[in-house]
Amino acid sequence: MPALRLDGRAAHEIRPLHFTRRWLPAVPGSVLVDCGRTRVLCTAIVTEGVPPFLRNSDQGWLTAEYSMVPAATDTRKPRDRGGRIDGRSVEIQRLIGRALRSVLDRRAIKGRTIWVDCDVLAADGGTRTTAINGAYVAVHDALSELKEQGQLGGAWPLADSIQATSVGLVDDELCVDLSYYEDSSADVDLNLIMTGGGRLIEMGGGAEKGTFSVEHLQEMVSMGTAALSRVRSIQEEALGT
Repeated sequence: MPALRLDGRAAHEIRPLHFTRRWLPAVPGSVLVDCGRTRVLCTAIVTEGVPPFLRNSDQGWLTAEYSMVPAATDTRKPRDRGGRIDGRSVEIQRLIGRALRSVLDRRAIKGRTIWVDCDVLAADGGTRTTAINGAYVAVHDALSELKEQGQLGGAWPLADSIQATSVGLVDDELCVDLSYYEDSSADVDLNLIMTGGGRLIEMGGGAEKGTFSVEHLQEMVSMGTAALSRVRSIQEEALGT
């Protein structure tokens, strides 16, 4: 029988995942996501207007920003200032935006922009995947509020849900939803983002030491897909859908 991980999980088990909706009373699309010891505040706010490249079009837009508060880790992380954002934050916020736009019918929000902000309050690995899982719930809530107010047309803007998780090869064993300790010592680290319908949005990762086999990649995708099904169930339970 495979040994349990440091936090007591089996290899295929995700960390305890919880979505607290309307965490900010004045913002319908605000979700606090707890994934183990990682905690991210995700907000989605809809505003009138679109970027210049979409003016006079029949489409809306969605953009995302990601940051970590200085005390999110055990050593203080300086704030991004003066318009300068570190490369990792830029990569992650672009990933969040791409993932959400992949399931968004932008014609259904014509003339509007959805601003998604993901602020990491505590980081113990998986901040980008936790942010994506929470951002979807926040966007769903923001759009639901518009619908209740009669500000949406006929079509529901979200074609599907999205889920994200990590899969890694740690000490020669495949594991899902890596904590920081596991992520920092993994031989292979893969991030997997899919729709609730089982279609791939993005898959990114690689070997940290040496190489790995195609068979391992296939096993990682299979294990990750099963974990994403659990994430989807928790999202649906939180949303009451």
